[in-house]
Parts: sequence; structure tokens; C-alpha cells
Amino acid sequence: MASTETASDASGKDVQGGKDVKTVGTVGTVGDVKYSDDLAGLEAGLDALDSVQTGRPPLGQVLVQKVLPPVVAIALTLAVWQALVWAEVAPPYKLPSPGAVWGEVEDAWLQGTLLDYIWTSVSRGLLGFLAALAIGTPLGLLVARVRIVRAAIGPILSGLQSLPSVAWVPPAVVWLGLEPSVMYTVILLGAVPSIANGLVSGIDQVPPLFLRAGRTLGATGLKGTWHIVMPAALPGYVAGLKQGWAFSWRSLMAAEIIAKAPDIGTGLGQLLEAGRTNSSMSQVFLAIFLILIVGIAIDLLIFSPLERWVLRSRGLLVSR
Repeated sequence: MASTETASDASGKDVQGGKDVKTVGTVGTVGDVKYSDDLAGLEAGLDALDSVQTGRPPLGQVLVQKVLPPVVAIALTLAVWQALVWAEVAPPYKLPSPGAVWGEVEDAWLQGTLLDYIWTSVSRGLLGFLAALAIGTPLGLLVARVRIVRAAIGPILSGLQSLPSVAWVPPAVVWLGLEPSVMYTVILLGAVPSIANGLVSGIDQVPPLFLRAGRTLGATGLKGTWHIVMPAALPGYVAGLKQGWAFSWRSLMAAEIIAKAPDIGTGLGQLLEAGRTNSSMSQVFLAIFLILIVGIAIDLLIFSPLERWVLRSRGLLVSR
């Protein structure tokens, strides 16, 4: 077995295995191959990790980074809108001014109907979404864990997810009549496939090592599903929940626009359709803005904190 000898010549060069080795600080050359000491890079990386801010940012920073940008965007939008009105790019009955829309807000508030419009739609949407959650979650687990069920139902769920929810409104009206149950049926048909597919996608991305470790520790059956599968699949599941809410909210608006009756109340969709029927674009714009505001509020109050919690629990979010 040959051995490698290292010697030094008179010029201060190290000779190793017949090759000259020059050392300058932490960087040297072995023949034509350049090398460096990786320890300094490792220490720099560890120092960078230690210097990451782990506390909550100051209030001023939050206002500048989180609050100011959307406020500026809204102000610019209103300014451009008002400029288009002043430029008379469209007649007032097609493009109302921001002041006219605000007048609709004041009238609805004084009449006591503004909060009724919002609460009718929000209560329907949240109740229907909770029902879709109760159905979609076990369905997603079943599809993800049982191969024959996936082969039978998986393509149907994908097809239902791509089907516009408004297509279910006419048959739901024929089957159930002009009743509140029409709204919930359409919400379920729009949200359940998204929730189930999101959970299936999350479970498919769970590393097999987690499942083997869980079985080794005795986490099998429902215990393994609760302690291993569901926590590991949370990112995909939360994404499915967010998409399911978006589908349920859009489904509800479509159902409220089409299904109108005095007994089922007046939501934001009925308000939008009433504005179209009365040729009141200011009322139409009011309904659109309220629908948009509710969607943004639900995302900021429910889904954004849930996403941050999931990311923070996995060390993917230090402070945001």
C-alpha cells in the first residue's frame, strides 16, 4: 500500500504526493485545483441565522409595510376613477362617480339595510363553508388513503372542481325550489371538491419516512391520521381550505343573483341584481365593492393568520 509523504523544500513549498502545495492564508492550490476553507463560510451562515429578528416588528414598521401600501393603492384607484369621471370617458349612467357610490352607502346605512345585506351573505357563506369542511375533510382522507376510492372518485372530484358553480343553480332551484337550501347546496357543490382535493394533495406530499416512523411508534389507524398525516399535510390542506372558501363565496354570489325570492332574504348578490334591474350603476358598484371587501376581510382575519401559523410552526416564517 503506497503512502503519501509530505516534505518541505528550501523555498518553503510543501510537497505532497509529488505535487507542490502553496498555502496563502486559508486559500491554497493543490496542483491546478484551488481550494478554500469552508469553515469561515459556515460560521458566517450561523452568524446570519443568529442575527435574524425573532421578535415582533415595531408598530411603525408594521404600519409602513402592511397598512400604508394598500391605503396608497386604494387612494390611487379612487383618484384614477375620479379622473375618468371628470374626463367624461363614459356617461354617468355607465360610470358613476365615487361620490355617487358613497351616496348609495349612506342611503343603505340610514335605511338600516347595509348591514343586513352583508350579514345575510356572510352568514350563508360561513355556514355553508363549515358544512363543506365537515364533508370535504373525511372525503379527502378517504380518497387519499384508499386506493380503490381514489380510482373511483378522484377524477370526479377534479371534474367537479373545474365545473363552474353557477351551473348548479338552475337544477338546484328545480329540485329544491326558491328556498335558502338552494344557496347551501350550491356552496357545498362548489367548496367540497376543492377542500377534498387540497387535502389529497397535502397527503400525497407527506414523506413516507414520516409514516414509517409513526407506525414504528405505534401511530396507526386513526391515531396515525391525527398525529402524523394531518399535521404533515397541513400546508396543502390550508391551501385547499382557502380555495374552497373562494369557490363557496363565488358560488353563493351566483346563487343569490339567479335565485331571488322575498322569503330567502336579500344578500349582496340580490343587491347586485337589483341594481342591474333598476339600471342603477351606483348600486351595482356598491354591491361589487361590498363583495370584494367581505372577501378580503375573511382572508385577512381567518386564512392569512392560519397560513402564518402553519409556516411559523415549520420554521419557514420567522417574523411577518
